[in-house]
Amino acid sequence: MQQTRTFTDKFLLILKGLAMGAANKVPGVSGGVVAFVAGFYEEFIYSLQKVNLKAFKLLISGRFKSLYHYINGKFLFLLILGMLISYFSVSKILDYLIIHYELYVWSAFFGMIIGSIYYISKDFEDWDRNSIVFAVLGIIAGIAISFLEPARENDNLWFVFICGMISVSGMTLPGLSGSFILILVGNYVLLLVDSVNALYDSMADILMMDFSWTGNAERIQMLKVLAVFAIGSLAGLVSLSHLLGYVLKTRKRETFAVIIGFITGSLGVVWPWKEKVYKIGEQGKVLIDRNGNKVIDNYDRYWPQFDQAETFAAIFCIGIGISIVLGLAWYEKITSEK
Repeated sequence: MQQTRTFTDKFLLILKGLAMGAANKVPGVSGGVVAFVAGFYEEFIYSLQKVNLKAFKLLISGRFKSLYHYINGKFLFLLILGMLISYFSVSKILDYLIIHYELYVWSAFFGMIIGSIYYISKDFEDWDRNSIVFAVLGIIAGIAISFLEPARENDNLWFVFICGMISVSGMTLPGLSGSFILILVGNYVLLLVDSVNALYDSMADILMMDFSWTGNAERIQMLKVLAVFAIGSLAGLVSLSHLLGYVLKTRKRETFAVIIGFITGSLGVVWPWKEKVYKIGEQGKVLIDRNGNKVIDNYDRYWPQFDQAETFAAIFCIGIGISIVLGLAWYEKITSEK
């Protein structure tokens, strides 16, 4: 699956990693959709499959160059580099935009998913009764997940490990949002806000040569949570890739049909016109996280009022989202033909 890549290809792969990282941060949006539309989904899955017993043997024997080539290291490194950069840059910008321009951000992502569905479906030439059934099952599963009731926050490290395993679903399963799954299990704020902020603050303190945080029990606990979450994510990424690699080889048509259905079903999660519903504590008050932010429980969706200017602005953003996906897909197609 390895390819010879020019400098431009490498740069674009980092940008694709940025896009995947940003998509994974937004509840309801799947980074796997980015991989699917951008045309590197199968290479991504098959590269992750190479993280196996043979790779481990190469690692412990010190054959790092062989390991690098065996796991398609250049591809994975550039993609993961883009995700890491996104985690501390683009995702921060998204946090700001969602707070101040929430309707328009959701609208843009809604449009991007519509564009993704169109782009993927138009090249799928294997529609038959069996494929339609699998697509419908994918739609039903996607819709059902969007209406599940979230659980309460749980910082038990075993549970955090499991959260890590299931959260990477957004990277490997297009249409299934890892961050939305974390909302459902009650740990979105804990794992993608509090623990990340703890790491960010700790890194900033280290640069300032301030190590007083090492005596902060709450900070240390958050760093433990983040470390266990990262280990769980890696374990989930590898295990899911082996499962998906198998079904792609044996049931590729059905797998693609389910993915198309799942992405379609996920539209309900990113429906732009919705209001936040916050968690209520035992005293009847809205729960807040460690930074004083209200903890989101779910969303109430409603139909837009078409006599309002913001509705037309939101529809315009949906069009922009569709155009972005189709434009990137068109660019990917013409560059691959050269």
